[in-house]
Amino acid sequence: MARRRKILVSEARKGLDDLKAKIAGTRSPEEAKFEVAKEIGVPLKKDYNGELTSKQNGKIGGKLGGGMVKELIKMAQENLGKKH
Repeated sequence: MARRRKILVSEARKGLDDLKAKIAGTRSPEEAKFEVAKEIGVPLKKDYNGELTSKQNGKIGGKLGGGMVKELIKMAQENLGKKH
């Protein structure tokens, strides 16, 4: 069963969704996982995906989440550089 991690600052949802779409190169965050799945060759469908392995699902989430973390770190480093 998938679990959804709760965002601590609910006002950040739109910013995180926008970042997810940017990382995946899509217009909307809903399309992001499908675009990433297509890029890495995972047959993700819009309906039931019970036949996918944990490894396949992890590749999709890892690519999206990892890209988001890298971008957030880059943004933080840029902001630190501006404060000096």
